[in-house]
Amino acid sequence: MRLHGKALRVTVLIGESDTYAGSGRRPLYSEIVHRAHAAGLAGASVFRGIEGFGASSLIHTSRLLSLSEDLPVAVVIVDTEERVRAFLPVLGELVGEGLVTLDEVEVLHYKGRGRETPA
Repeated sequence: MRLHGKALRVTVLIGESDTYAGSGRRPLYSEIVHRAHAAGLAGASVFRGIEGFGASSLIHTSRLLSLSEDLPVAVVIVDTEERVRAFLPVLGELVGEGLVTLDEVEVLHYKGRGRETPA
């Protein structure tokens, strides 16, 4: 797959301990990545935060053992606007609590490891 020029980035901010019950209690971030892969999106990455807070206003930090079990997690997906927007209903089904944002981005370089097919 080739991806160059204008694209859309979706960022999903959730808690590390959030799960998706429909998958046998798989971590929500993992369910999102697997669904993005199944949908054929260009890629998805999960980033674990070291500190943060959300709608609950509780600060979760890796510095306090009592709150370190639910650190912030960001799932980032970049693809064409059409493909990302087609995936949004899936995120709507999966994400109960959290924040989903969209940003227009410009892709300068995207190349896989030898599995790319000519455009």
